[in-house]
Amino acid sequence: MSLQILVSDDDSTIQHLIKDCLELQGYSVILANDGEKALSLAMKYHPHLLISDIKMPHKDGYQLVQELRKLPPFRLLPVIFLTHQHTMEAKINGYQAGCDVYLAKPFEPMELIAIVKHLLERSQVIQSERLFTEHNNSSIDNNNNFFSLHLTHREKEVLALIIEGHSNIQIAQQLYLSPKTIEKYVANLLKKTDSQNRTELVSFAFKNNLTHF
Repeated sequence: MSLQILVSDDDSTIQHLIKDCLELQGYSVILANDGEKALSLAMKYHPHLLISDIKMPHKDGYQLVQELRKLPPFRLLPVIFLTHQHTMEAKINGYQAGCDVYLAKPFEPMELIAIVKHLLERSQVIQSERLFTEHNNSSIDNNNNFFSLHLTHREKEVLALIIEGHSNIQIAQQLYLSPKTIEKYVANLLKKTDSQNRTELVSFAFKNNLTHF
């Protein structure tokens, strides 16, 4: 399942340029041409990242992000403002509204892709750590002997490749991530499964039917 990115911009040329760049990287893209539509689509699809213009009909980018940030599911949503507004005041307003990165138009597609990858990697790690804290990683219900393990989408991908016998470097190449990021995911998996090494992790996966996602 590919990660979903919501792109909100009233310029259809920019919309499809961003869409083409992201889809070439394997992302699924949802398009909106105004802030009101973007808010509705965010509520419906719960994207993994938002790229938004600021000046748009019905609801501008500032309002869109401020309203999303009020909702618990979107408080940690990575947000990129991509806009023609270059003033320092606009940038400050953007960060105060809740964006993570403020990028000026015209933009370099490769820079945008690098930022998207970085924010998504960071988001996955934060989500993993948050789930670990909230659910104590894994829990056993002694009343019904039900085992529950909470893994993020990316952790499942990493675990599947570990089970296949791939090294961290090989996993990083397949998932287009850095080896250092893969090390963090592996460390989280070891912690969540109370495993000391990869061998124990793979054994744990087979014992608990985690070999197919």
